[in-house]
Amino acid sequence: MYTENVRNITLSAPEDLIERARLRAARESKTLNAVFREWLDRYAGVETGRQEYAQLMKGWRHIKSGKRFSRDEMNER
Repeated sequence: MYTENVRNITLSAPEDLIERARLRAARESKTLNAVFREWLDRYAGVETGRQEYAQLMKGWRHIKSGKRFSRDEMNER
């Protein structure tokens, strides 16, 4: 199941919150443990996400809009 070393941790939360989370995970065909690992991976990877975004924007520097947009133009929907 795991390709790397894992550690067990103990978390505390209200019983009803845990039960609601288990039910939601079950609706998504996941375990609560799997959902927690996904969340932990995203939480720990915040800086990585910023670096990926910065790298993406750096790769798009060559794209020019052809003009400067006014604040109103940028906020049009």
